[in-house]
Amino acid sequence: MSGGAGLGQADLDGVGGLVAEAGRLALRWFRADPAALGVADKGGRTGFDPVTEADRAVEGLIRAGLAERFPGDAVLGEEQGLTGDPDAPRRWMVDPIDGTKAFVSGVPAWGILLGLLDGGRPVAGWLHQPYLGETFAAAGGRGTFTGRDGAASPLRARGTTRMADAVMYTTHPNMFATEEERAAFGRIAGAVRLQRFGGDCYSYGLLALGQVDLVVEADLHPYDIVPLIPIIEAAGGTVTDRAGRTPVEGGFVVAAATPELHAAALALVNGRS
Repeated sequence: MSGGAGLGQADLDGVGGLVAEAGRLALRWFRADPAALGVADKGGRTGFDPVTEADRAVEGLIRAGLAERFPGDAVLGEEQGLTGDPDAPRRWMVDPIDGTKAFVSGVPAWGILLGLLDGGRPVAGWLHQPYLGETFAAAGGRGTFTGRDGAASPLRARGTTRMADAVMYTTHPNMFATEEERAAFGRIAGAVRLQRFGGDCYSYGLLALGQVDLVVEADLHPYDIVPLIPIIEAAGGTVTDRAGRTPVEGGFVVAAATPELHAAALALVNGRS
Protein backbone atom coordinates (compact mmCIF):
# COMPACT_ATOMS: atom_id res chain seq x y z
CA MET A 1 0.00 0.00 0.00
CA SER A 2 1.64 3.22 -1.14
CA GLY A 3 1.63 6.32 1.01
CA GLY A 4 -0.29 9.57 0.97
CA ALA A 5 0.12 12.99 2.59
CA GLY A 6 3.86 12.53 2.69
CA LEU A 7 3.64 9.19 4.48
CA GLY A 8 6.19 6.60 3.46
CA GLN A 9 5.79 2.87 3.77
CA ALA A 10 7.53 2.89 7.15
CA ASP A 11 5.01 5.47 8.39
CA LEU A 12 2.10 3.40 7.13
CA ASP A 13 3.50 0.26 8.71
CA GLY A 14 3.94 2.12 11.97
CA VAL A 15 0.36 3.38 11.95
CA GLY A 16 -0.89 -0.09 11.08
CA GLY A 17 1.06 -1.46 14.03
CA LEU A 18 -0.41 1.21 16.29
CA VAL A 19 -3.95 0.29 15.24
CA ALA A 20 -3.21 -3.40 15.85
CA GLU A 21 -1.86 -2.57 19.31
CA ALA A 22 -5.04 -0.61 20.03
CA GLY A 23 -7.05 -3.64 18.98
CA ARG A 24 -5.26 -5.88 21.46
CA LEU A 25 -5.98 -3.35 24.17
CA ALA A 26 -9.69 -3.18 23.27
CA LEU A 27 -10.00 -6.96 23.46
CA ARG A 28 -9.11 -6.87 27.15
CA TRP A 29 -12.60 -5.46 27.77
CA PHE A 30 -14.63 -7.11 25.01
CA ARG A 31 -16.99 -9.78 26.40
CA ALA A 32 -15.32 -9.41 29.78
CA ASP A 33 -17.00 -8.74 33.11
CA PRO A 34 -19.52 -5.94 32.38
CA ALA A 35 -18.64 -4.26 35.65
CA ALA A 36 -15.09 -3.73 34.40
CA LEU A 37 -16.28 -1.75 31.40
CA GLY A 38 -17.16 1.27 33.50
CA VAL A 39 -20.04 2.16 31.21
CA ALA A 40 -21.21 5.76 31.42
CA ASP A 41 -24.00 7.42 29.47
CA LYS A 42 -23.02 10.49 27.45
CA GLY A 43 -26.67 11.03 26.59
CA GLY A 44 -27.75 12.32 23.22
CA ARG A 45 -30.62 12.73 20.81
CA THR A 46 -31.03 9.00 20.27
CA GLY A 47 -31.04 8.09 23.95
CA PHE A 48 -28.46 5.89 25.66
CA ASP A 49 -24.99 6.75 24.31
CA PRO A 50 -22.40 4.67 26.17
CA VAL A 51 -18.73 5.35 26.70
CA THR A 52 -16.48 2.78 28.35
CA GLU A 53 -13.03 2.42 29.83
CA ALA A 54 -12.08 0.73 26.56
CA ASP A 55 -13.03 3.84 24.54
CA ARG A 56 -10.90 6.06 26.73
CA ALA A 57 -7.91 3.73 26.90
CA VAL A 58 -7.84 3.00 23.16
CA GLU A 59 -8.05 6.66 22.22
CA GLY A 60 -5.31 7.48 24.73
CA LEU A 61 -3.02 4.83 23.27
CA ILE A 62 -3.59 5.99 19.68
CA ARG A 63 -3.09 9.63 20.60
CA ALA A 64 0.19 8.85 22.35
CA GLY A 65 1.42 6.87 19.35
CA LEU A 66 0.50 9.61 16.89
CA ALA A 67 2.12 12.29 19.05
CA GLU A 68 5.33 10.29 19.06
CA ARG A 69 5.34 9.67 15.30
CA PHE A 70 3.81 12.92 14.00
CA PRO A 71 4.28 15.62 16.67
CA GLY A 72 3.22 18.50 14.40
CA ASP A 73 -0.14 17.03 13.45
CA ALA A 74 -3.54 17.76 14.98
CA VAL A 75 -5.75 14.98 16.34
CA LEU A 76 -9.54 14.94 16.62
CA GLY A 77 -11.00 12.10 18.67
CA GLU A 78 -14.45 11.22 19.93
CA GLU A 79 -13.54 11.23 23.62
CA GLN A 80 -10.91 13.98 23.94
CA GLY A 81 -11.83 16.37 21.14
CA LEU A 82 -9.24 18.36 19.18
CA THR A 83 -5.64 18.58 20.33
CA GLY A 84 -2.58 20.02 18.63
CA ASP A 85 -2.41 22.95 16.22
CA PRO A 86 -5.92 23.47 14.81
CA ASP A 87 -4.35 24.97 11.68
CA ALA A 88 -2.01 22.04 11.04
CA PRO A 89 -2.39 20.79 7.46
CA ARG A 90 -2.67 17.20 8.65
CA ARG A 91 -5.39 16.12 11.06
CA TRP A 92 -5.87 12.57 12.37
CA MET A 93 -9.41 11.42 13.11
CA VAL A 94 -9.89 8.80 15.86
CA ASP A 95 -12.97 6.83 16.79
CA PRO A 96 -11.55 4.42 19.37
CA ILE A 97 -14.57 2.10 19.48
CA ASP A 98 -16.96 2.83 16.65
CA GLY A 99 -20.04 0.88 17.67
CA THR A 100 -19.79 1.10 21.44
CA LYS A 101 -23.39 -0.11 21.78
CA ALA A 102 -22.41 -3.28 19.93
CA PHE A 103 -19.23 -3.52 21.99
CA VAL A 104 -21.07 -3.47 25.32
CA SER A 105 -23.55 -6.01 23.92
CA GLY A 106 -20.82 -8.48 22.98
CA VAL A 107 -21.50 -8.12 19.24
CA PRO A 108 -18.34 -7.97 17.06
CA ALA A 109 -19.76 -5.37 14.65
CA TRP A 110 -17.56 -2.61 16.07
CA GLY A 111 -14.19 -1.36 14.98
CA ILE A 112 -11.28 0.94 15.66
CA LEU A 113 -11.23 3.80 13.16
CA LEU A 114 -8.26 6.01 12.31
CA GLY A 115 -8.18 8.41 9.39
CA LEU A 116 -6.01 11.20 8.06
CA LEU A 117 -7.02 14.50 6.48
CA ASP A 118 -4.39 16.45 4.56
CA GLY A 119 -5.51 19.96 3.67
CA GLY A 120 -9.06 18.87 4.42
CA ARG A 121 -8.89 15.89 2.04
CA PRO A 122 -9.19 12.29 3.30
CA VAL A 123 -5.98 10.53 2.21
CA ALA A 124 -5.64 7.45 4.45
CA GLY A 125 -7.86 5.31 6.63
CA TRP A 126 -7.86 2.20 8.81
CA LEU A 127 -10.75 0.06 10.07
CA HIS A 128 -9.60 -2.68 12.42
CA GLN A 129 -11.84 -5.37 13.93
CA PRO A 130 -9.56 -7.24 16.34
CA TYR A 131 -12.04 -9.91 17.46
CA LEU A 132 -12.41 -11.07 13.84
CA GLY A 133 -8.75 -10.35 13.13
CA GLU A 134 -9.57 -8.15 10.13
CA THR A 135 -8.13 -4.86 8.91
CA PHE A 136 -9.32 -2.66 6.07
CA ALA A 137 -6.76 -0.02 5.12
CA ALA A 138 -6.21 2.50 2.35
CA ALA A 139 -3.65 5.16 1.47
CA GLY A 140 -2.61 6.80 -1.76
CA GLY A 141 -5.67 5.42 -3.56
CA ARG A 142 -4.84 1.77 -2.85
CA GLY A 143 -6.75 -0.38 -0.40
CA THR A 144 -6.10 -3.76 1.22
CA PHE A 145 -8.00 -6.24 3.33
CA THR A 146 -5.99 -8.35 5.76
CA GLY A 147 -7.69 -11.31 7.38
CA ARG A 148 -6.95 -13.37 10.45
CA ASP A 149 -4.44 -15.49 8.50
CA GLY A 150 -2.37 -12.38 7.73
CA ALA A 151 -2.90 -12.63 3.98
CA ALA A 152 -3.58 -9.29 2.28
CA SER A 153 -5.74 -8.80 -0.80
CA PRO A 154 -6.94 -5.73 -2.72
CA LEU A 155 -10.23 -4.17 -1.72
CA ARG A 156 -12.81 -4.26 -4.49
CA ALA A 157 -16.47 -3.27 -4.29
CA ARG A 158 -18.84 -5.28 -6.43
CA GLY A 159 -20.33 -3.98 -9.66
CA THR A 160 -23.99 -3.54 -8.73
CA THR A 161 -25.60 -0.68 -10.63
CA ARG A 162 -29.36 -1.19 -10.09
CA MET A 163 -31.21 -0.37 -6.89
CA ALA A 164 -33.38 -3.45 -7.36
CA ASP A 165 -30.30 -5.65 -7.03
CA ALA A 166 -28.73 -3.84 -4.07
CA VAL A 167 -28.13 -4.99 -0.50
CA MET A 168 -28.24 -2.03 1.89
CA TYR A 169 -27.12 -1.66 5.50
CA THR A 170 -27.98 1.00 8.08
CA THR A 171 -26.96 0.88 11.71
CA HIS A 172 -30.35 1.90 13.11
CA PRO A 173 -33.44 3.71 11.79
CA ASN A 174 -33.41 6.24 14.64
CA MET A 175 -30.34 7.84 13.01
CA PHE A 176 -32.84 9.71 10.81
CA ALA A 177 -34.05 12.47 13.10
CA THR A 178 -36.45 14.53 11.03
CA GLU A 179 -39.59 13.60 9.14
CA GLU A 180 -37.84 14.59 5.91
CA GLU A 181 -34.85 12.37 6.64
CA ARG A 182 -37.12 9.47 7.48
CA ALA A 183 -39.00 9.97 4.23
CA ALA A 184 -35.72 10.08 2.29
CA PHE A 185 -34.58 6.86 3.92
CA GLY A 186 -37.94 5.26 3.24
CA ARG A 187 -37.67 5.97 -0.48
CA ILE A 188 -34.30 4.30 -0.79
CA ALA A 189 -35.16 1.42 1.56
CA GLY A 190 -38.21 0.63 -0.56
CA ALA A 191 -36.14 0.39 -3.73
CA VAL A 192 -33.42 -2.08 -2.69
CA ARG A 193 -33.47 -5.87 -2.87
CA LEU A 194 -32.50 -6.42 0.76
CA GLN A 195 -32.32 -4.07 3.72
CA ARG A 196 -30.54 -4.94 6.97
CA PHE A 197 -29.85 -3.04 10.21
CA GLY A 198 -26.72 -3.09 12.36
CA GLY A 199 -23.08 -3.11 11.44
CA ASP A 200 -21.80 0.33 12.48
CA CYS A 201 -18.46 0.93 10.73
CA TYR A 202 -18.14 -2.72 9.74
CA SER A 203 -20.87 -2.27 7.10
CA TYR A 204 -18.61 0.11 5.20
CA GLY A 205 -15.83 -2.46 5.32
CA LEU A 206 -18.19 -5.04 3.87
CA LEU A 207 -19.04 -2.63 1.06
CA ALA A 208 -15.32 -2.26 0.26
CA LEU A 209 -14.97 -6.04 0.42
CA GLY A 210 -17.73 -6.60 -2.13
CA GLN A 211 -20.28 -8.11 0.25
CA VAL A 212 -22.91 -5.34 0.35
CA ASP A 213 -23.80 -2.56 -2.08
CA LEU A 214 -25.10 0.43 -0.12
CA VAL A 215 -24.70 1.99 3.31
CA VAL A 216 -27.02 4.91 4.08
CA GLU A 217 -26.80 6.65 7.44
CA ALA A 218 -27.31 10.00 9.13
CA ASP A 219 -26.20 11.90 12.22
CA LEU A 220 -22.57 10.87 11.70
CA HIS A 221 -19.64 12.76 13.22
CA PRO A 222 -16.50 13.45 11.15
CA TYR A 223 -14.52 10.77 12.99
CA ASP A 224 -17.28 8.24 12.15
CA ILE A 225 -16.82 8.57 8.39
CA VAL A 226 -13.50 10.25 7.46
CA PRO A 227 -11.43 7.08 8.12
CA LEU A 228 -13.80 5.10 5.89
CA ILE A 229 -13.78 7.43 2.87
CA PRO A 230 -10.33 6.39 1.54
CA ILE A 231 -11.24 2.72 2.09
CA ILE A 232 -14.46 2.95 0.08
CA GLU A 233 -12.91 5.01 -2.70
CA ALA A 234 -9.88 2.73 -3.00
CA ALA A 235 -12.30 -0.17 -3.50
CA GLY A 236 -13.96 1.66 -6.41
CA GLY A 237 -16.97 2.83 -4.42
CA THR A 238 -18.45 6.30 -4.03
CA VAL A 239 -19.34 8.05 -0.79
CA THR A 240 -20.84 11.52 -0.39
CA ASP A 241 -23.28 13.58 1.61
CA ARG A 242 -26.74 14.39 0.23
CA ALA A 243 -25.31 17.25 -1.84
CA GLY A 244 -22.77 14.98 -3.53
CA ARG A 245 -19.81 16.33 -1.56
CA THR A 246 -17.10 14.36 0.22
CA PRO A 247 -18.65 13.98 3.70
CA VAL A 248 -15.74 15.18 5.83
CA GLU A 249 -18.20 16.86 8.21
CA GLY A 250 -20.31 13.73 8.67
CA GLY A 251 -24.08 14.12 8.67
CA PHE A 252 -26.20 12.23 6.15
CA VAL A 253 -24.01 9.82 4.15
CA VAL A 254 -24.64 7.65 1.10
CA ALA A 255 -21.95 5.06 0.27
CA ALA A 256 -22.35 2.87 -2.80
CA ALA A 257 -20.42 0.18 -4.64
CA THR A 258 -20.51 1.94 -8.02
CA PRO A 259 -20.99 5.51 -9.29
CA GLU A 260 -24.17 4.41 -11.09
CA LEU A 261 -25.70 2.93 -7.96
CA HIS A 262 -24.68 5.98 -5.96
CA ALA A 263 -26.35 8.32 -8.46
CA ALA A 264 -29.56 6.30 -8.32
CA ALA A 265 -29.51 6.22 -4.51
CA LEU A 266 -28.81 9.93 -4.21
CA ALA A 267 -31.67 10.74 -6.58
CA LEU A 268 -34.06 8.77 -4.37
CA VAL A 269 -32.73 10.30 -1.17
CA ASN A 270 -33.24 13.79 -2.58
CA GLY A 271 -36.67 13.02 -4.05
CA ARG A 272 -35.63 13.34 -7.67
CA SER A 273 -36.72 9.87 -8.72
